[in-house]
Amino acid sequence: MTDGKNLILALVLSALVLVGWTWASNRWFPTANPPSTKVVNGKAQPLPPAKVQPSTPAAPKTLKSVSAVLAGTPRISIRTPSLAGSINLKGAQIDDLVLLDHRQTIAPNSPPVRLLSPLGGPDAYIAEFGWTSDGAEVPTLDTMWTADAQQLSPGHPVTLSTQMPTGTRYQIKIAVDDGYLFTVEQSVLNGSGKPITVRPTGLVSRSGESTDRSSWTNHVGPIGVFDGKADYDVNWKDLDKQGSIALGNTAGWLGFTDKYWLTALAPANASMTADFRHSPSGGYQADYALAPAAVAPGQTMTSETRLFAGAKEKKWLDRYEEAGIPKLTKSIDWGWFEFFMRPIFDLLIFLFHAFGNFGLAIIALTFIVRAIMFPIAQKQFASMAAMRKLQPKMKAIQERYKDDKQRQQQEILKLYQTEKVNPATGCLPVVLQIPIFYALYKVLLVSVEMRHQPFVLWIKDLSAPDPLTPVNLFGLLHFVPPPYLAIGVLPILMGFTQWLTMKLNPQPMDPAQQQIFSFMPWVMMFIFAPFAAGLQLYYVTSNVLTLLQQWWLYRRFGLHISDTHPVQT
Repeated sequence: MTDGKNLILALVLSALVLVGWTWASNRWFPTANPPSTKVVNGKAQPLPPAKVQPSTPAAPKTLKSVSAVLAGTPRISIRTPSLAGSINLKGAQIDDLVLLDHRQTIAPNSPPVRLLSPLGGPDAYIAEFGWTSDGAEVPTLDTMWTADAQQLSPGHPVTLSTQMPTGTRYQIKIAVDDGYLFTVEQSVLNGSGKPITVRPTGLVSRSGESTDRSSWTNHVGPIGVFDGKADYDVNWKDLDKQGSIALGNTAGWLGFTDKYWLTALAPANASMTADFRHSPSGGYQADYALAPAAVAPGQTMTSETRLFAGAKEKKWLDRYEEAGIPKLTKSIDWGWFEFFMRPIFDLLIFLFHAFGNFGLAIIALTFIVRAIMFPIAQKQFASMAAMRKLQPKMKAIQERYKDDKQRQQQEILKLYQTEKVNPATGCLPVVLQIPIFYALYKVLLVSVEMRHQPFVLWIKDLSAPDPLTPVNLFGLLHFVPPPYLAIGVLPILMGFTQWLTMKLNPQPMDPAQQQIFSFMPWVMMFIFAPFAAGLQLYYVTSNVLTLLQQWWLYRRFGLHISDTHPVQT
């Protein structure tokens, strides 16, 4: 009867763990990217991109297509190895930008990811530079600018010019490199015949929130570095509630981050007054204004700002940090173990370039981690092997003092001391692997470098869940199951190898504990099913290496795999 109650208790606890984790993960833990493939008749096929509805009450009631808006305004083109797009000469807006190295889906003909999009179309997202003044006339959104070239490219900057009726001339010189950085030089030539005071300004504005989900493990939304400190505290809800958040006079940069993309403004060598804003109609804006500057008649005042608009690829972020944008790599939300994550990330990228396959890089990284942990794991397995040898003696003590639990524990502790066995030794590798696992989880979560990277066979995107699942008979049934049911091959292998690992460990004496331990691998299988296939691959490889290490060490200590006597731990 007691065993039956313990079994029921074990089942209830396992169910609570599974349901609780599902609720918590949906609320706080972002999982993998949405599935990018489905398996049909044994072949992986790309899924079409999700249709994102315009999330902008600020937009006009009738939205035009992006192509129609672009065709209706005078423009100069942008062309670099990484970017393509155009600049709107009406208002001098950088409002058309796609990322050539990143596609919307894994399909060969998939269009590139669009980062910036013009006003009047869906999901408007723009960058703009200008001036404010209490007395002087300054350019507006309706101002038409002239350009000295028809294309902006690396090594070939473009200068936009306009002149006010008073004679004051405004210029915006824009240069771009081969990555994602624009350098914007704003100049005011006072031709009015009297002194004027102007403030250079810049802004990025978007019509709605990011479609990426923010969580406590990964910040999405307003972001910046102010006076050397990264700010992840301002979010969409804060702006919805407060309307605007003034950051005061500060130095650094600010903008908006998505999971993989960033648009940020960084005035060069100047203090700025920075703000995040939300309009009642639904738009969001990050803007700055530099200190007011008096410009005498016939004199010129110039200021410079950098605009980052692109993918958060660490190689570019590192380069721009070295070029003077403070802590731009903080746009990647590294989390608590940043000091630990960065070396893991750099090693993973090195292995990727060495092997040419991100899946092989993850497997190689797992081997390296296990090699580093080998001395500690060897002590763990030695302790487990010693515990197995003591099982007959411990069983005898448990039978002898079955009615006196206190005496039973005392005698077992004496046995540990006599035989020089420490059961806690087996917990150390597990504890040490927690930061490693979390760091790898974060690296695979935030790394745009892994996005859409294939492994082998049906795994075409390691940043998405394993698409091959028995729930739809491995693609023979033509439907894509929901994430909580789509148990792929890798999660199944992970659960099975975890179960084998636990079978080789000393078994607890309490029936309820035995049942919980026996169910946990399968609970973990459900928990990990929605996670990135890259993380699942790491865990499967780690489990297989653990099994091989256990087998070798048990043979070394003269034990048989079949020795599975229960033990009080």
